[in-house]
Amino acid sequence: MTNNIRILLVVPRYSSLNQADYNYVLPIGLGYISSALKKAGYNVDCLNLNHLSGDSAEILRKCLNGITYDFVCTGNTAIGYTQTEEIINIANEHSSKPTTILGGIIVTAEPEIVFDSLKPTYAVIGEGEETIIDLLDYVIQGKDLNEVRGIIYRDIDGRAIRTPKREAIEDLDSLPIPDFEGLGFHEQLDNVMYTNYTAYGGLFDAPRIYTVLASRSCPFHCTFCYHDSKYRQRSIDNIMKELIQMVKRYNINIISINDECFATNKNRVIDFCERFKVLQNEITWELKWMCLLRVGSVDRELLKIMKDAGCATIGYGFESFSPVVLKSMRKRIKPEQIDKALKDTLSEKITPLANFIFGDVAETNETAHITLDYWRKNCDAQVQLFMVQPYPGSIIFEHCVQKGLIKDKLEFIKNIGNMRRSVFQINMTDNMSDVELNRLKDEITISFIKYRKNVRLLSKLRRGENIYSVKVKCPYCKCMVGYNNFFVNNIYNYCFHMICRNCSYRFFIVDPVRYFANALFSEFSSLAKLWLKLKRISVN
Repeated sequence: MTNNIRILLVVPRYSSLNQADYNYVLPIGLGYISSALKKAGYNVDCLNLNHLSGDSAEILRKCLNGITYDFVCTGNTAIGYTQTEEIINIANEHSSKPTTILGGIIVTAEPEIVFDSLKPTYAVIGEGEETIIDLLDYVIQGKDLNEVRGIIYRDIDGRAIRTPKREAIEDLDSLPIPDFEGLGFHEQLDNVMYTNYTAYGGLFDAPRIYTVLASRSCPFHCTFCYHDSKYRQRSIDNIMKELIQMVKRYNINIISINDECFATNKNRVIDFCERFKVLQNEITWELKWMCLLRVGSVDRELLKIMKDAGCATIGYGFESFSPVVLKSMRKRIKPEQIDKALKDTLSEKITPLANFIFGDVAETNETAHITLDYWRKNCDAQVQLFMVQPYPGSIIFEHCVQKGLIKDKLEFIKNIGNMRRSVFQINMTDNMSDVELNRLKDEITISFIKYRKNVRLLSKLRRGENIYSVKVKCPYCKCMVGYNNFFVNNIYNYCFHMICRNCSYRFFIVDPVRYFANALFSEFSSLAKLWLKLKRISVN
C-alpha cells in the first residue's frame, strides 16, 4: 500500500535571502526521516528550498501544482518559526489538500503551543524515525491514533490530543544511514565556499564536509540546553561503516561529528582514532575531523592521539570561568579543567571551538569579570564571547517565564529567529540591573574588538568571479599563509574567521576599512562605547 503514497519532504530555507545558498549544515534529522520513509517503502521527494532561488512560497506552490502529494513533511530548529509557518500554511491552503506533518525541536520543545499555532495536521514529538512510520500506518489504515506514542493530533471536535511520550530508540545502530543524497547533498558539496564556514575556515581550499551523529542527546543537563531523551551512543563499528561509505562516495575531506558530547570516556575516542586512521590509509586525499568533548574528558596524551588521527578542531563548552556560574549552569566542570583543556589543545595545534557566555541567573559583575579577565589574559581571542540565550525547552527559558521576563511563550518563539529584536535582550540575572548588564555587554564587545587579531590581505590574485588566491601573515606564528578558492562577494567589504594552516590559531581576515576602524575603536574606547550606544538604540 505504501507504494501508492507520495510524500514531499521540505527542507526549510535557513537564509533570509531569496536566492540559492549552500552555507548551512544539512539537517541530519530530516536525513534520517527520509531514509526511514524510503526503507518503509514510501515514495519520497525532497524539496530543499536552500538550493533554489526565488520566493519560497511560490517555489512550494509550483511543486505542489506539479505533483499531487498525500503528505507534506517538514521540521526545524527552535529559531525557525517563520519559515516553518510558511511551509505549513502553503501546504494546508493548497487545493490538493495534502496532510501535513511537523517534527523537530521547534515543536518538541513546546508541543501544544506550537502545534496549536502552526496548525499542521499532525506533529511528531522527539525522535521521529519510528514514530512517523507508525503514524502513517495508522492514518492510512484509519486506526485509532491514540495508540501511536509521541504525536499530537486533533480529535473530531478539533481538540489537540497529545499521546504518551515514545521511548527513546535504544539501538541507534539499527537506524539506516541518513538520506543526505535525497536532500541534495551532492549539490551542496559542489557549491559551498570554505570562507562561509567558521568552524573549518581555511582547513582546505575545497572543503567537502560530512556531518555525522555518533550519539544522541547528552548525559549532562546544563540549564541553557534542551534534551528530550536520554544519552545513547552508536557503536564505533556502525559509525565507521557510515563514514567509509560516505567518504569514498563523496570524496569527503572533513568529518564533523555533530554530537553535543562525542564521548564520555577516553577509550571510545582512542578506538575511533585507531579506526579512523585505517580509513585515512584507504584513500588518496587528506581527511580531517572535528568533534565536541567535555574539558574533563581530555588530557595531553589523548590530544596527541587525536591530532595524529587528523583531528583539526575540538568544540568545548567552557561557558564561564566562575565556579559560581558553572555551578548555576549545572556544568559539572571546574575552571582549572577549562584552563588545562584550552592550553593543551592549542599546544597540540588543534583549534579549539569554544564560547564563554555571560548573563546566567547567578551572574554578577564579579563573576562576569572573573571570566572576562581570564579571557583577556589567557585565551588569545581563541574563545568567542556571547550572552546566554533562553532557548525554548531549557531550564533558563522556564526561569524567564516564571519570573515574567517572557510574558508570552508563543510571541517569543515567533521572534527568536530575529536576533536584532529585543527578544534576546532579556536580563535573567538575579543580581544585575539592566544598566549593569548593558555596561557588561559593551565591555565584552569592546574587549573582543581590542583583543581579536585582524589581518589584511598581503596579496590577492583573481581566479574567477569573486574567487581569489590570497596570502596573509598569521598574527600568531608570523608565517605566510596562502588560501586558494577564497570567496569574496564584495572585495571592499568582508570579514572571515580563518584558521592558520601552520599553528591552528584563529584570526580574522578583514577589508582595509574594517581593519582600520577596529584598530581605531580598540585605541579609543569612547568611540566604541558611542557606537555601541547608537547601535542599541537602533535595535530597540
